[in-house]
Amino acid sequence: MTDTKPILILGGTGKTGRRLAERLTARGIPVRIGSRSGTPRFDWEAPASWAPALKDVSAVYISYYPDIAVPGAAEVIDAFTRLAVAHSVRRLVLLSGRGEHEAQRAEEMLQASGADWTILRCAWFSQNFSEGFLVEPLLAGEVALPVGPVGEPFVDVDDIADAAEAVLTGPGHVGQLYELTGPRLLSFADAVAEIAKAAGRDIRFVRISHDEFTAAIASHEPPEIVWLLDELFTQVLDGRNEMLTDGVQRVLGRAPKDFSAYATETAASRIWSN
Repeated sequence: MTDTKPILILGGTGKTGRRLAERLTARGIPVRIGSRSGTPRFDWEAPASWAPALKDVSAVYISYYPDIAVPGAAEVIDAFTRLAVAHSVRRLVLLSGRGEHEAQRAEEMLQASGADWTILRCAWFSQNFSEGFLVEPLLAGEVALPVGPVGEPFVDVDDIADAAEAVLTGPGHVGQLYELTGPRLLSFADAVAEIAKAAGRDIRFVRISHDEFTAAIASHEPPEIVWLLDELFTQVLDGRNEMLTDGVQRVLGRAPKDFSAYATETAASRIWSN
């Protein structure tokens, strides 16, 4: 398949994009990494960079930065998907989020674009505990978040990458919306407890106020990330996503990866060990 046009992976250095690129490359499918460090360079904030990245590609995996929940994301997705279709790139796969108003608006933009679309609507990533802002608190032995006992069906990023690979390379996925979750609900306190057990460490979970949380992250995160995290913890984690779906089973024909398996495998890398 080395003579086929490349698949453009936007966010190709991120959690899902990097894994998708590895999977496609291993199959001999050429990829083009869409990022500020890519060639050609791709930048969501520089629309002039979009057309060169779209040239001679067969499909696009769309992961929006910093997050599809951010206000204005839907309008950007609308402009990009219409440009892609105008450049004869019809096969578009969107990474979306559950229970997020702006994400659902972006999905509607994609569906109206004239593209052959597929949507992967995902729960909270398990890997946010090992490849994101929660690593340092876990190392310090205390995770303080403004969230109560609401259950979240944490989904493994490897399952998302497997699903993205499947829908980009196999038939039967055009016009499908797959909601991807893990196999069970855990609260954030539950998740931290499982990580502590896997890592063999004493790690506490503490519930704090939203104001305390915002003040704590504002000192070391850019404003758009502070807004995003506050939105996720104040709006999205209110119970609206406290349910499981069969999306992984529908796409991959197997059960999704359990959080305990993620915790055990990740703890072996010693990312959570001092």
